[in-house]
Amino acid sequence: MPLDLGSWQDDLQKSTQSPLSLEQVADYLSGAGGPAVLIDNTSSEDVAEAYAGLLARGIHVVTPNKKGFSGSYDLWRKIFAEAGQSGRGLVYHESTVGAGLPIISTLNDLVETGDEVQKIEGVFSGTMSFLFNSFAPVGGGGGKFSEEVKKAKDLGFTEPDPRDDLNGLDVARKLTILARISGLAVESPTSFPVESLIPQPLESVKTGDEFLARLPEHDDGMDALKKEAEAEGKVIRYVGSINIATKEVKVSLEKFDVSHPIAALQGSDNIVSFYTKRYGSNPLIIQGAG
Repeated sequence: MPLDLGSWQDDLQKSTQSPLSLEQVADYLSGAGGPAVLIDNTSSEDVAEAYAGLLARGIHVVTPNKKGFSGSYDLWRKIFAEAGQSGRGLVYHESTVGAGLPIISTLNDLVETGDEVQKIEGVFSGTMSFLFNSFAPVGGGGGKFSEEVKKAKDLGFTEPDPRDDLNGLDVARKLTILARISGLAVESPTSFPVESLIPQPLESVKTGDEFLARLPEHDDGMDALKKEAEAEGKVIRYVGSINIATKEVKVSLEKFDVSHPIAALQGSDNIVSFYTKRYGSNPLIIQGAG
């Protein structure tokens, strides 16, 4: 029965019908008699693992769920072995990297038109962009690192527990996706170096509130890094990079000249630079809210 858009939440809460299993959903969609699309707005690994089977049955998949594209490399291969084959479904996952920015579609176009992607570098997290643009702005200044983390949380830029942003794994998942599209067989987001900004003594504290309360104890280290960069006429930024030639992928704090596009970011913008044979020394840059 179709849902009434004016009362769907109440209708679902009052319903006594058991939710359909993924297999039942697939049966329903494949028998719909026309083009069928599954929109997965979850972060469920179980749903992601069903993508290949859905595509094999001609069901298209549209999703921001990173699990199917940054999980095991075997799952990635199964999904794209089905996607786009004659009679199979298509998969669209543009928003798994950069939200609404055309990052994945641009990279796919570069690869499919024969360009040679050499390096990808950028700020892939709106949270980390806001945090470091506030902590180490061009021209100097900025508050203590712990103060800026608390401000970012209060403004809604971080997860309820900021450690879920500061551990770098969200950026690592995005790099895994882009590296695979570029032709690197990256096994998982934990298979390459990821610099965590969580002080080791605070990794095991029980709550996000306790983490924020104790973070000022560790401000000196980040202040030293900021001052070191300022003395060189640079700023620090939290970036991800993929070097296709050397097969190196990493997430790390890096220093950038104040004239560099990454240093000049504002607010919570993302920026991604594609260095390719076609574009030479001037990378193709995509920037905006992500």
